[in-house]
Amino acid sequence: MSSDASPRSTWRLDTRAVHSGERVRPGAAVPTATPIYHSATFVYDTAEELDAVFGGEAHGYTYTRLGNPTVQALETAVAALEGAQHCVAFASGMAALHAALLASGIASGDRIIAGRDLYAATYTLLNSVLAPLGVTTVFVDLHEPGALEAALAAGEARAVLVETVSNPLLRVADLPALARVAHAHGALLIADATFTPPPLGRPLAHGADLVVHSATKYLGGHADVTAGIVYGNGMAAATLAPLARTLGALLAPNEAWLLLRGLKTLPLRLRRQCASARLLARLLADHPRVACVHYPGLRSHPQHALARRLLHPGWYGGMISFELRDAGQAEVFRFLNSLCLCLPTTSLGDIYTLVSCPAMASHRELSPRQCQAMGIGPALLRLSVGIEHPADLAADLLGALDQLDTPAVYTPAAHQAHAASGAGAEVDEEPAP
Repeated sequence: MSSDASPRSTWRLDTRAVHSGERVRPGAAVPTATPIYHSATFVYDTAEELDAVFGGEAHGYTYTRLGNPTVQALETAVAALEGAQHCVAFASGMAALHAALLASGIASGDRIIAGRDLYAATYTLLNSVLAPLGVTTVFVDLHEPGALEAALAAGEARAVLVETVSNPLLRVADLPALARVAHAHGALLIADATFTPPPLGRPLAHGADLVVHSATKYLGGHADVTAGIVYGNGMAAATLAPLARTLGALLAPNEAWLLLRGLKTLPLRLRRQCASARLLARLLADHPRVACVHYPGLRSHPQHALARRLLHPGWYGGMISFELRDAGQAEVFRFLNSLCLCLPTTSLGDIYTLVSCPAMASHRELSPRQCQAMGIGPALLRLSVGIEHPADLAADLLGALDQLDTPAVYTPAAHQAHAASGAGAEVDEEPAP
């Protein structure tokens, strides 16, 4: 998808999120909202028109695997958020990541330098899918100064893969520094920006070549669609569309429509989520039953200054991870079972506040030794803050923490009693940044 259809350059991101990709004229009338084009094929009045579309001399659609109006509207909208020249939607975040790696040009005998703390499914893709094909991945702590330079000096690499903010320990990647080193050695920088959607993060502006999102999360934001997005500039990004057509991993029109609808409220949702997460992180950091809190917005975070420099001013994301003090599996389960408003489930970036235990969920594919090496213990919890009132979220979290000091065994009746009591301290709502 080209950026030729981009909206007015004077529009701010909030406005672009609402209007980009919309009102593509199918005839005399223009629909206010992009409809769902379910058709697998498209018909033209003459064979000459069809031939021109097939040959690229005229814009149009022939077969949904090759292009679809609803999907292209979504791709136009996402590209407009960060000024990308090329954007392609995929059926899932993992499909998008796979495509981004292939677009980098990797082949048998090539090396990838990857961050050590990655989503577990990314580990599986690198080690179980690409490794048997002859692609070697070297895992490095990319947050350590000089680590990437040393890894590239030891051998050439086709690509460097990093999460802008790591899952689940929320370590912030110095994208400008990584991009300078990668490019100096002829490698592409691929950034998984799922935790930092626009306007929170702008990886292309910081030197990334390809940006990947699990659009299931923040971009969609309503827990009703599974999708992935890759966008970027340059030659590698230009190969995304033909690659996607060959792979056949494209997003379906119905899912594209849901994602396009969710995208319109992204800046509004993210504003509330960042403000509430900042408040809850402070609350958790002060609680005696919490051993530590990982949140870039806290001054205690080792990369707080970097987060201030790279992220949207005053915003530090809607993700928090924290470790329960002196807790084993029984205490973790008691905490999760005591929650009433926060939902103990996987995924993130929803309008709902979600809590998960990475060792049990997102990183279950890794061995205990691998998790320990990454700093993921059995008492670590990941909190994805939604758009509910922060005082209600605080009350729910504090009430569940209180249950850790209560000897009574959890029962559904006790859970309902906690919900009715509104247990937990009230806090003042902070204004959104």
